[in-house]
Amino acid sequence: MSVVRLNAVRKRFGPLEVLKDVSMEVERGNVVVIIGRSGSGKSTLLRCINGLEPIDGGEIFVNDRKLTRDERSLRVLRREVGFVFQAYNLFPHLTVERNITIGLTVVHKMPLPQAREIAAQVLGKVGLLDKLDAYPDELSGGQQQRVAIARCLALSPKVMLFDEVTSALDPELKGEVLKVIAELAQDGMTMILVTHEMQFARSVADRIVFMNDGRIWEVGTPEQVFSAPKTPEMRLFVSGAL
Repeated sequence: MSVVRLNAVRKRFGPLEVLKDVSMEVERGNVVVIIGRSGSGKSTLLRCINGLEPIDGGEIFVNDRKLTRDERSLRVLRREVGFVFQAYNLFPHLTVERNITIGLTVVHKMPLPQAREIAAQVLGKVGLLDKLDAYPDELSGGQQQRVAIARCLALSPKVMLFDEVTSALDPELKGEVLKVIAELAQDGMTMILVTHEMQFARSVADRIVFMNDGRIWEVGTPEQVFSAPKTPEMRLFVSGAL
């Protein structure tokens, strides 16, 4: 069963067409990794799936509900689709625990004791239970990104989107974040990732989507895409990326 479905999605920024008739499906429990050069439309695609960018054509369905610009529809969507950004976007003046509980108590009106229990659970999941009372500036970049993942998990999303979540990290910190994502994949979380980490993509993805010039150029298993690319564009990308 597909959790996310895109039909002929188009997106423009002024005269520039960034997404050109993009169609794809993401099955429940699958990990789809989107790769491609900068400017190919990868991050814009994620932002459209989460309703952060309105589309100019086509349709997007999440859990069989069509995405519209209606405010109520967007609120429901964002409860079901978690987004972890390149920047951690943590509140610097709040503790790690409050960064996680604030969305639960303010937006979802959850009692604070229940929200604190959930915060402890998700921090344990990302290996940061001991940082419950710390502030973001007391954490490494990798730890801050793991808190951002925990904050997303606290809302029990049906699907998680990751946009280059390791690109701002030093090489030694990338591994701890990628390990958390790999564990989520093993737990059956439906995920769509944009990443330049090709070896990680190869190890964690059920399906690789290669984007080029605003289109889905090639789709397949990691073995198919990396070992036997079908197009010259993919062959050139693979030769430079691996």
